[in-house]
Amino acid sequence: MLILGIDTSCDDTSASVVENGTNVISNIISNQTEIHKKYGGIVPELASRRHIEMIWPVVDEALKTAGVTFEDISSIAVCHGPGLIGSLLVGCSFAKAICYSKGIPLVAVNHLEGHIFSPFLEEPRPPFPFLALIVSGGHTSLYRVDGFSKYRELGRTRDDAAGEAYDKVSKLLGLGYPGGPIIDKLAQNGNPKAIDFPRAYLPESLDFSFSGLKTAVLNFVKRTELSVRCKDISHITPHALLNDIAASFQASIVDVLVRKTEWAIKKEHIKRVTFSGGVAANSELRKRMKEMGEQKEVEIFIPSAPLCTDNAAMIAAAGYHHYKSGNFAELDLNPKAYMPL
Repeated sequence: MLILGIDTSCDDTSASVVENGTNVISNIISNQTEIHKKYGGIVPELASRRHIEMIWPVVDEALKTAGVTFEDISSIAVCHGPGLIGSLLVGCSFAKAICYSKGIPLVAVNHLEGHIFSPFLEEPRPPFPFLALIVSGGHTSLYRVDGFSKYRELGRTRDDAAGEAYDKVSKLLGLGYPGGPIIDKLAQNGNPKAIDFPRAYLPESLDFSFSGLKTAVLNFVKRTELSVRCKDISHITPHALLNDIAASFQASIVDVLVRKTEWAIKKEHIKRVTFSGGVAANSELRKRMKEMGEQKEVEIFIPSAPLCTDNAAMIAAAGYHHYKSGNFAELDLNPKAYMPL
């Protein structure tokens, strides 16, 4: 059974052909980083216009790479939210048009559901039940997953997502966009204990909060600039200080994500954890999660980096289960910018 997945939820145009929900035959992604980097973040209108330009070439390339045609496709799975509404409209409109003209069944997939099923695209695959931590530019959430469509939210961010915090701090420090890979690289040469940035553990719940951390970094930068002018810390080179800020900021985020996951494991009595979303590609977070798994005797399932970020393969993986369940979408499907799982 071949599922054609389409994802235009944010700034990446992606199409993928996946067999039986697990075997990735093709996964094509058109990245818009060069368009948005000069603005320090994603410009929604520019993103949607680029999707219009790239949606057909990307889908065509996915089919050619897989060596199939629309006649071989069992169903088209499209991400219909959450995300940028203009971007989602492009993917949904294209998918509906193809399904109508070719007579192909359409299934609608929640973007978060796609992230949950991304670990199923590689071996080993997690058995149910498991805990799913989704960490990206738009989401930071913890779920208990007991099976397909059996999801229970345990915690979510109360303000900023972890990935958004990376981007905002990177912009604050003048490092560029996207911030995650840049800060991760600088942090490898910095001291994570150099600066005691706050950790919002919120011990009464499994929710997250990262807005205070951004403010703490801003205030530190302001104080440091004043100290430099007064020559109080003239012995510290700007590059070394930047590395320490990056490492300390990253340590704060990683500590919270790992600690919250530990709490969820204890609360739910489940020793299997999947980890996905763009921030799951972060080297320090992957390392710390694996170390926590070894210490707590917990199985950790982390997709390879290309499957952590937004991609259509994960949409197709979730779409396969919708198809098997007969959960088809009508051609009046409308995307939604906000859509809880």
